Amino acid sequence: MIDLHCHVLPGIDDGPQVIEGSLALARAAGANGIRTLVATPHVSQEYHNDAETIVALVAALNARLASEGIAVDVRPGAEIAAARAGQISADELQRLSLGGGQWLLVEPPFVAVVSGLDTLLLDLQSKGHRILLAHPERCPALHRDPQMLRGLVSRGVLTSITAGSLAGRFGADVRRFALALATDGLVHNVASDAHDHQRRPPSIAEELQHAGLGALSQWLTHEVPAAILDGSETIPPRPAIAIEPLGARPRSRWHSLRR
Repeated sequence: MIDLHCHVLPGIDDGPQVIEGSLALARAAGANGIRTLVATPHVSQEYHNDAETIVALVAALNARLASEGIAVDVRPGAEIAAARAGQISADELQRLSLGGGQWLLVEPPFVAVVSGLDTLLLDLQSKGHRILLAHPERCPALHRDPQMLRGLVSRGVLTSITAGSLAGRFGADVRRFALALATDGLVHNVASDAHDHQRRPPSIAEELQHAGLGALSQWLTHEVPAAILDGSETIPPRPAIAIEPLGARPRSRWHSLRR
Protein backbone atom coordinates (compact mmCIF):
# COMPACT_ATOMS: atom_id res chain seq x y z
CA MET A 1 0.00 0.00 0.00
CA ILE A 2 0.93 3.63 -0.52
CA ASP A 3 -0.02 6.05 2.27
CA LEU A 4 -0.40 9.51 0.73
CA HIS A 5 -1.00 11.35 4.00
CA CYS A 6 1.24 10.75 6.99
CA HIS A 7 2.94 12.98 9.59
CA VAL A 8 6.11 10.93 9.92
CA LEU A 9 8.86 13.58 9.95
CA PRO A 10 10.35 14.39 13.37
CA GLY A 11 10.10 17.74 15.12
CA ILE A 12 8.35 19.59 12.33
CA ASP A 13 4.66 19.62 13.28
CA ASP A 14 2.25 17.66 15.51
CA GLY A 15 3.72 14.32 14.46
CA PRO A 16 6.70 12.61 16.17
CA GLN A 17 8.98 15.04 17.96
CA VAL A 18 12.12 12.87 17.72
CA ILE A 19 13.38 10.51 15.04
CA GLU A 20 12.81 7.47 17.27
CA GLY A 21 9.09 8.24 17.03
CA SER A 22 9.38 8.46 13.25
CA LEU A 23 11.08 5.06 13.15
CA ALA A 24 8.37 3.54 15.35
CA LEU A 25 5.68 4.95 13.06
CA ALA A 26 7.45 3.58 9.98
CA ARG A 27 7.83 0.13 11.60
CA ALA A 28 4.10 0.11 12.35
CA ALA A 29 3.37 1.13 8.77
CA GLY A 30 5.44 -1.73 7.41
CA ALA A 31 3.73 -4.19 9.74
CA ASN A 32 0.38 -2.96 8.40
CA GLY A 33 1.34 -3.58 4.76
CA ILE A 34 2.35 -0.02 3.85
CA ARG A 35 5.49 0.16 1.73
CA THR A 36 5.50 3.86 0.80
CA LEU A 37 4.78 6.78 3.11
CA VAL A 38 4.38 10.27 1.73
CA ALA A 39 5.52 12.67 4.43
CA THR A 40 2.92 15.42 4.57
CA PRO A 41 3.78 17.82 7.40
CA HIS A 42 1.44 20.72 7.94
CA VAL A 43 2.11 23.91 6.02
CA SER A 44 -0.23 26.30 7.79
CA GLN A 45 -0.47 29.48 9.83
CA GLU A 46 0.81 27.49 12.82
CA TYR A 47 3.47 25.45 11.06
CA HIS A 48 5.51 27.48 8.58
CA ASN A 49 7.30 24.53 7.03
CA ASP A 50 9.10 24.81 3.70
CA ALA A 51 10.06 22.38 0.97
CA GLU A 52 13.81 22.58 1.58
CA THR A 53 13.40 21.50 5.21
CA ILE A 54 10.97 18.73 4.28
CA VAL A 55 13.24 17.27 1.58
CA ALA A 56 16.23 17.30 3.94
CA LEU A 57 14.28 15.53 6.70
CA VAL A 58 12.96 12.93 4.24
CA ALA A 59 16.51 12.14 3.11
CA ALA A 60 17.72 11.83 6.71
CA LEU A 61 14.79 9.61 7.67
CA ASN A 62 15.23 7.33 4.66
CA ALA A 63 18.89 6.89 5.59
CA ARG A 64 17.92 5.87 9.13
CA LEU A 65 15.21 3.52 7.85
CA ALA A 66 17.77 1.80 5.61
CA SER A 67 20.27 1.46 8.46
CA GLU A 68 17.53 0.01 10.71
CA GLY A 69 16.38 -2.44 8.04
CA ILE A 70 12.87 -0.97 7.89
CA ALA A 71 11.51 -1.65 4.40
CA VAL A 72 9.47 1.53 4.03
CA ASP A 73 10.23 4.28 1.54
CA VAL A 74 9.39 7.88 2.46
CA ARG A 75 8.60 10.47 -0.21
CA PRO A 76 8.32 14.25 0.28
CA GLY A 77 5.05 16.13 0.29
CA ALA A 78 3.00 18.47 2.46
CA GLU A 79 -0.49 19.04 3.81
CA ILE A 80 -1.17 22.61 2.79
CA ALA A 81 -3.86 24.51 4.66
CA ALA A 82 -6.27 26.11 2.21
CA ALA A 83 -5.84 29.43 3.99
CA ARG A 84 -2.07 29.34 3.36
CA ALA A 85 -2.10 28.13 -0.23
CA GLY A 86 -2.70 31.58 -1.68
CA GLN A 87 0.25 33.00 0.28
CA ILE A 88 2.84 30.57 -1.07
CA SER A 89 4.85 31.29 -4.20
CA ALA A 90 4.26 29.24 -7.32
CA ASP A 91 7.75 27.69 -7.16
CA GLU A 92 7.36 26.72 -3.52
CA LEU A 93 3.92 25.22 -4.12
CA GLN A 94 5.40 23.02 -6.82
CA ARG A 95 8.12 21.85 -4.44
CA LEU A 96 5.50 21.03 -1.80
CA SER A 97 3.65 18.67 -4.13
CA LEU A 98 3.20 14.98 -3.41
CA GLY A 99 6.38 13.21 -4.47
CA GLY A 100 7.46 16.20 -6.56
CA GLY A 101 4.65 15.80 -9.11
CA GLN A 102 1.62 17.90 -9.96
CA TRP A 103 -0.65 17.01 -7.04
CA LEU A 104 -1.08 19.16 -3.95
CA LEU A 105 -2.65 17.78 -0.77
CA VAL A 106 -4.85 20.64 0.45
CA GLU A 107 -6.53 20.70 3.85
CA PRO A 108 -9.93 22.38 4.11
CA PRO A 109 -10.68 24.40 7.25
CA PHE A 110 -12.37 22.81 10.26
CA VAL A 111 -15.19 25.34 10.36
CA ALA A 112 -18.94 25.11 9.85
CA VAL A 113 -19.14 27.84 7.23
CA VAL A 114 -16.53 28.62 4.62
CA SER A 115 -16.66 30.91 1.62
CA GLY A 116 -14.44 30.72 -1.42
CA LEU A 117 -12.98 27.26 -0.84
CA ASP A 118 -14.14 26.00 -4.21
CA THR A 119 -12.89 29.17 -5.91
CA LEU A 120 -9.46 28.82 -4.30
CA LEU A 121 -9.09 25.17 -5.29
CA LEU A 122 -10.20 25.75 -8.85
CA ASP A 123 -7.81 28.71 -9.08
CA LEU A 124 -4.94 26.43 -8.05
CA GLN A 125 -6.06 24.02 -10.76
CA SER A 126 -6.07 26.77 -13.34
CA LYS A 127 -2.41 27.42 -12.50
CA GLY A 128 -1.44 23.86 -13.36
CA HIS A 129 -1.74 22.14 -9.99
CA ARG A 130 -3.91 19.12 -9.40
CA ILE A 131 -5.77 18.90 -6.11
CA LEU A 132 -6.16 16.07 -3.65
CA LEU A 133 -8.49 17.27 -0.90
CA ALA A 134 -7.51 15.99 2.54
CA HIS A 135 -10.17 14.43 4.79
CA PRO A 136 -13.24 16.27 3.41
CA GLU A 137 -15.38 14.05 5.65
CA ARG A 138 -13.99 15.96 8.64
CA CYS A 139 -14.82 19.42 7.28
CA PRO A 140 -18.06 20.72 8.88
CA ALA A 141 -18.61 23.15 6.00
CA LEU A 142 -18.75 20.26 3.52
CA HIS A 143 -21.22 18.45 5.77
CA ARG A 144 -23.45 21.52 5.46
CA ASP A 145 -22.82 21.93 1.72
CA PRO A 146 -22.03 18.56 0.12
CA GLN A 147 -22.98 20.01 -3.25
CA MET A 148 -19.73 22.01 -3.14
CA LEU A 149 -17.76 18.80 -2.84
CA ARG A 150 -19.70 17.14 -5.63
CA GLY A 151 -19.00 20.15 -7.86
CA LEU A 152 -15.29 20.07 -7.08
CA VAL A 153 -15.04 16.36 -7.90
CA SER A 154 -16.86 16.96 -11.17
CA ARG A 155 -14.12 19.49 -12.01
CA GLY A 156 -11.27 17.06 -11.37
CA VAL A 157 -10.55 17.45 -7.66
CA LEU A 158 -9.87 14.12 -5.93
CA THR A 159 -10.60 13.30 -2.31
CA SER A 160 -8.53 11.46 0.29
CA ILE A 161 -10.41 10.39 3.39
CA THR A 162 -8.83 9.26 6.64
CA ALA A 163 -9.03 5.54 7.40
CA GLY A 164 -9.88 6.28 11.02
CA SER A 165 -13.00 8.14 9.90
CA LEU A 166 -14.40 4.87 8.58
CA ALA A 167 -13.95 3.32 12.02
CA GLY A 168 -15.66 6.15 13.90
CA ARG A 169 -12.49 7.58 15.45
CA PHE A 170 -13.65 11.13 14.69
CA GLY A 171 -17.25 10.60 15.71
CA ALA A 172 -20.43 9.08 14.32
CA ASP A 173 -21.31 12.02 12.03
CA VAL A 174 -17.90 11.90 10.35
CA ARG A 175 -18.19 8.14 9.93
CA ARG A 176 -21.62 8.39 8.33
CA PHE A 177 -20.49 11.12 5.96
CA ALA A 178 -17.35 9.19 4.99
CA LEU A 179 -19.41 6.09 4.23
CA ALA A 180 -21.91 8.11 2.22
CA LEU A 181 -19.09 9.63 0.14
CA ALA A 182 -17.62 6.19 -0.48
CA THR A 183 -20.99 4.73 -1.45
CA ASP A 184 -21.59 7.61 -3.85
CA GLY A 185 -18.23 7.22 -5.60
CA LEU A 186 -16.75 10.45 -4.26
CA VAL A 187 -13.74 8.89 -2.52
CA HIS A 188 -10.55 8.28 -4.51
CA ASN A 189 -8.02 7.46 -1.81
CA VAL A 190 -7.91 6.34 1.80
CA ALA A 191 -4.84 7.34 3.83
CA SER A 192 -3.84 6.98 7.46
CA ASP A 193 -3.13 10.61 8.42
CA ALA A 194 -0.96 8.95 11.06
CA HIS A 195 0.75 11.09 13.68
CA ASP A 196 2.41 8.37 15.78
CA HIS A 197 2.51 4.58 16.14
CA GLN A 198 -0.06 4.28 18.93
CA ARG A 199 -2.72 6.98 19.29
CA ARG A 200 -3.04 7.76 15.55
CA PRO A 201 -1.22 4.86 13.88
CA PRO A 202 -0.54 4.15 10.19
CA SER A 203 -3.41 1.75 9.66
CA ILE A 204 -5.59 1.54 6.55
CA ALA A 205 -6.43 -2.04 5.50
CA GLU A 206 -8.26 -3.00 8.69
CA GLU A 207 -10.49 0.06 8.49
CA LEU A 208 -11.34 -0.58 4.85
CA GLN A 209 -12.37 -4.16 5.62
CA HIS A 210 -14.40 -3.08 8.63
CA ALA A 211 -16.27 -0.52 6.51
CA GLY A 212 -17.03 -3.02 3.75
CA LEU A 213 -14.67 -1.36 1.27
CA GLY A 214 -12.15 -4.17 1.01
CA ALA A 215 -13.03 -4.84 -2.63
CA LEU A 216 -11.78 -1.34 -3.47
CA SER A 217 -8.62 -1.54 -1.39
CA GLN A 218 -6.21 -2.05 -4.31
CA TRP A 219 -7.65 0.94 -6.16
CA LEU A 220 -7.83 3.22 -3.12
CA THR A 221 -4.44 2.42 -1.62
CA HIS A 222 -2.27 1.49 -4.59
CA GLU A 223 -3.59 2.24 -8.08
CA VAL A 224 -4.74 5.82 -7.45
CA PRO A 225 -1.81 6.87 -5.23
CA ALA A 226 0.69 5.24 -7.62
CA ALA A 227 -0.78 7.24 -10.50
CA ILE A 228 -0.52 10.42 -8.42
CA LEU A 229 3.12 9.80 -7.53
CA ASP A 230 4.03 8.65 -11.05
CA GLY A 231 2.58 11.79 -12.64
CA SER A 232 0.12 9.87 -14.80
CA GLU A 233 -2.12 12.02 -16.96
CA THR A 234 -5.19 10.09 -15.87
CA ILE A 235 -6.31 8.34 -12.72
CA PRO A 236 -7.41 4.70 -13.11
CA PRO A 237 -11.21 4.49 -13.13
CA ARG A 238 -12.94 3.09 -10.09
CA PRO A 239 -13.59 -0.64 -10.53
CA ALA A 240 -17.17 -1.55 -11.39
CA ILE A 241 -17.82 -3.11 -8.02
CA ALA A 242 -21.07 -2.58 -6.18
CA ILE A 243 -20.23 -1.30 -2.72
CA GLU A 244 -22.59 -1.21 0.22
CA PRO A 245 -20.46 -0.26 3.22
CA LEU A 246 -21.53 -1.73 6.51
CA GLY A 247 -24.02 0.51 8.28
CA ALA A 248 -23.96 3.02 5.45
CA ARG A 249 -27.05 5.15 5.49
CA PRO A 250 -26.58 8.59 3.96
CA ARG A 251 -27.64 11.45 6.15
CA SER A 252 -30.89 13.09 5.20
CA ARG A 253 -29.24 16.17 3.70
CA TRP A 254 -26.96 14.00 1.49
CA HIS A 255 -29.85 11.72 0.57
CA SER A 256 -31.95 14.65 -0.63
CA LEU A 257 -28.99 15.93 -2.66
CA ARG A 258 -28.59 12.58 -4.42
CA ARG A 259 -32.28 12.53 -5.36
